[in-house]
Amino acid sequence: MSKEDQAFPESAPKAPDQAEQAASVDTAIETEEGVLEPTPIEQLTQQLTEATRRAEENWDKFVRTQAELENLRRRSEKELHNANKYALEKFSKELLSVVDSLELGLQAAVGETSDVEKLREGMDLTLKQLNSVLEKFSVRAVDPIGEKFNPSLHQAMAMQPAPDTEPNTVIKVFQKGYVLHDRLLRPAMVVVAQSASESTRIDEQA
Repeated sequence: MSKEDQAFPESAPKAPDQAEQAASVDTAIETEEGVLEPTPIEQLTQQLTEATRRAEENWDKFVRTQAELENLRRRSEKELHNANKYALEKFSKELLSVVDSLELGLQAAVGETSDVEKLREGMDLTLKQLNSVLEKFSVRAVDPIGEKFNPSLHQAMAMQPAPDTEPNTVIKVFQKGYVLHDRLLRPAMVVVAQSASESTRIDEQA
């Protein structure tokens, strides 16, 4: 008996060689019920096919999402650009009637039979139209005559003695101020009442 026969006796089961292993992998497996199940290679092929299909679906979704986001970004930029460009569109339309009224007033003023009273009425009507437009856009006049001086809304141009008026009261408005909502556009130029004692002190210093 050779050494190889001694190492692997005939009664011992032999390990399958490579050809047998390949055949078992490529051959469908028959179950006890007689149903042929796919081989491991077929299973791996099916899994790979399914994974590839899902990857392609996800890639398509990603591409479509990217395209939608890009379109949304472009639309947002265009809307923002138009909003800034035409922000004064409504305000401008409202002012057109004021311009028309002023033009009619000028035409009446150059006529041979210009009537001062009619011109005054026309200008008064135009001023009312303009104030109406400003009110529509929350532009409010600041006319603080008789009110306490407020440095947030008023700018003192001078102080005058006013015996019958409480000190620090606005007694004259040179020019009206205006606010847009709660934001000051222009302060009112005012004259403020001066207390008698302060007026005397200033006179003594002079």
